[in-house]
Order: sequence, then structure tokens, then C-alpha cells
Amino acid sequence: MTSTPPAAAPALPPAQMPAQPPAAGRARRFASLRTVAALVLREMSTRYGRTPGGYLWAILEPLAAILFLSLGFSLVIRSPSLGTSFLLFYATGYLAFNLYNTIANTTARALNFSKPLLQFPAVTWVDAILARFILNGLTGSLMAILLLSGTLVVIDSRTVLDLPPAVLAMALSMVLGLGAGTLNCVLMGLYPLWEVAWSVITRPLFLASGVIYIYEDLPPLAQEILWYNPLLHITGLMRTGFYPTYTAAYASVTYVLLTGLILLALGLVLMGRYHRVILNR
Repeated sequence: MTSTPPAAAPALPPAQMPAQPPAAGRARRFASLRTVAALVLREMSTRYGRTPGGYLWAILEPLAAILFLSLGFSLVIRSPSLGTSFLLFYATGYLAFNLYNTIANTTARALNFSKPLLQFPAVTWVDAILARFILNGLTGSLMAILLLSGTLVVIDSRTVLDLPPAVLAMALSMVLGLGAGTLNCVLMGLYPLWEVAWSVITRPLFLASGVIYIYEDLPPLAQEILWYNPLLHITGLMRTGFYPTYTAAYASVTYVLLTGLILLALGLVLMGRYHRVILNR
């Protein structure tokens, strides 16, 4: 009697490849960079795309301020404190001050401007602040380059430029503006009246920052007091790049940089602690 062959063992299923995680679950590359870029484009369209002239107005506004300063003071005094051109003297002071002022004011309102978008997990308060800082910093720097270049062409000056001090002054303006704006962003969010108080406190800042004069023109008592205004150091450093005979020995890069970084560090710490409180109001 023949024996039946044993039944063949069932075939094993082929080895399965591990399932790929869904695309939605993958961490997006450069997510923060994309968010900041999107916020920058949004502000560009809302701030410059909906107004007549757009970016042209961003150039005409400081240009008008410089022209009015030059015309007004040329009727009162014969020559500026440095050189012979009122346009160049006031442009070198006003543009550095205006860069700080623009960054500080726009950064301070970053959360209010992007508050609807901050409800999404992909958008953080850091993105909102960085977007406003990058856009206004680049816009202000480009505007300063155009206006200063145009001023040098119009006055037909043989000015010997020293770019490193001028570039350093603009960079310090941006750091100081970011620090003051970040701290004010927290204070304005927690205490709405601080926005009014800050506007009153800083109203004389234009006169105290060396825009229409140089540090050496001040009496000794005023020099001792105003030395602690970091913007006075920035305008003096800015002018050393356009006036070879001017040294601005009083200007301290370390003091300005430390002031900006301390304000920025304090603002970041407070924002990390209280940003949810501000957004839930």
C-alpha cells in the first residue's frame, strides 16, 4: 500500500515593506522659513499693494522730510554742522533714525497685525516678529541706499565714502529697533495704555538723537545726559562714513549693541511667558 505524500505547506506571504508614514504626518522642511516668507508677502500686499504708489510712497515720505529739514534750516543758518550740503547732512542723520523708528513701531504691533493667523499651530509669534523685522529692515535699507545715492548725485559732491561705519550704523539701528519693538510688543499687549505712554515718551526722540545737529555742538551738560541715548551714537557713526574729517569719538558700538541685545533678550523672555495671555485677550 502506497502512502500519500504529505500536503504541501501553505506558501508564506511575501515580506511586506514597512508602511510609509502619511505625507501629512511628516515634518515639513523649513516650515518656519516658509511661514515667515508667507507673512512677509502678506504684509507687502496689505501695506504697499493697496495704496496708491505702493513702494514709491515709502521713498517719497523720508525724501519729503529731508527736503523740508534742508529748506527750513538753510533759511536760518548759513551751513550745516558738517560740510556744505544740507541735504547730505540731514539725510545721513534722518535715514538712520527713521530705520530704527520704523522697525521699532512695526515690530511692536506684530502680534496685533498677525493675530488671526496666530490661531494656527503653524504660525508662531516668533514668525510674526521676524516677518515684520525682515520686511521693514530690507525696505528701510534699500530706501536709504537709494536716497543717499541720489543725494550724492544731486549735490555733485566729491565725498570720500567710508562704507563700513555707515553699514555698521544701519545694522545697529536694526538691532536696536528689533529689541525695542519686541519688548514693546509684550508691554503693549499686556498694558494697552503703554502704547499711548510710549508715543508721548518718545516724542522728543527726534530732537535728542542728533538728526539736526552733532554731539559736539551740545553744551557739556547736554552731552552728559544725551550720551545715554543710543540713537545719538548711531547718527554720529553714520556721519563718519560720509565726512572723512569727522571722527565721532564719543560713539560706542559696544554700548549700542548691548542695549539692543538686552532689550531683545528681555522681550523674548517675556513674550515666551505671556504670548498666550496676549493672544487670548
